[in-house]
Amino acid sequence: FTQNEVAPHMQKWDAEHIFPVEMFTKTAALGFGAIYCKEEHGGSGLSRLDASLIFEAIATGCVTSSAYLSIHNMCAWMIDSTGTEEQRAKWLPQLAPMSRLASYCLTEPGSGSDAAALKTTAKSDGNYYVLNGSKAFISGAGATDLYLVMCRTGADGPKGISCVMVEKDTPGLSFGKIERKLGWNAQPTREVVFENCRVPKSNRLGPEGSGFGLAMRGLNGGRVNIASCSLGAAHASLLAAREYMTVRKQFGKQLAEFQALQFQLAEMAAQLVSSRLLVRQAAQSLDSGDPGAPAVCALAKLHATEQCFDVCNRALQLFGGYGYLLDFPVQQYLRDSRVNCILEGTNQVMRMLVARDIIGRLGDA
Repeated sequence: FTQNEVAPHMQKWDAEHIFPVEMFTKTAALGFGAIYCKEEHGGSGLSRLDASLIFEAIATGCVTSSAYLSIHNMCAWMIDSTGTEEQRAKWLPQLAPMSRLASYCLTEPGSGSDAAALKTTAKSDGNYYVLNGSKAFISGAGATDLYLVMCRTGADGPKGISCVMVEKDTPGLSFGKIERKLGWNAQPTREVVFENCRVPKSNRLGPEGSGFGLAMRGLNGGRVNIASCSLGAAHASLLAAREYMTVRKQFGKQLAEFQALQFQLAEMAAQLVSSRLLVRQAAQSLDSGDPGAPAVCALAKLHATEQCFDVCNRALQLFGGYGYLLDFPVQQYLRDSRVNCILEGTNQVMRMLVARDIIGRLGDA
């Protein structure tokens, strides 16, 4: 599917800033619109490990499209795992076939890594919440249909945060300009703005005050997913470099005949395979309900996104000047995978989470 429906269009989508909605519908027909949601309302009932394989495969054709698909799946899972029967019956049959698309709204202009400090408010007004505030860097914003918004329904801190679903046509919901980005040009990124936006309380996911915990649980899987997208970028870049080295000649020999460059390929393969194994382990830890899964997911995201970006960068170097040209896809894998070190929690935050887990385990011993 990736070879036929995704890879041939990757560079066009990037150059023309096309959000490939039609492709997502085809992807959903394969069962990839709600991969790890229960089958009751249209989900595929697959595992996090299955999802990792899927996101990696699609990312070999377009990192940006696979990344958005992972976000949509995270939103669907949040509804499936936490929503009421009425919420699940309403939304999952629309999200699974991707006839309607979802966006995840946590980050704000003033609170990125410090997500618990978010300021968007949801004031109670009878059977409604009235939302005021804004979210930043929201993938798909303006082109998607449902927004899972973390907002403050109580006091400061994580226990005052709830998750509320806001539909696109709700009065008081608007969007900022499309951001100009280094990569991820095949999906719109915008600010999401709430101005006296009235949302029924029946749109809240879970009890009041449970939104921050839900958002963090969603991010555990999101970190595995985005790391899987980096695997796809590195895999495609490694294959492209290998092929180029067999056709490009310098000093009368193929590049593949130079031992120094052979060593480069070997090191890139080691980076890719070690990252892949760690990402798969993290996915399995989520599937098994391992209480240590959050730290493993953070470690996998940290390692894979940085190592795989380096693989893409090395591949570009092996292409020489041609790697820097937009005609060759390796530069796009580099650009599109760079942000994976930032989103779903920066890699500095990942280091903090891993270090806390190590120190905690030493204390227990």
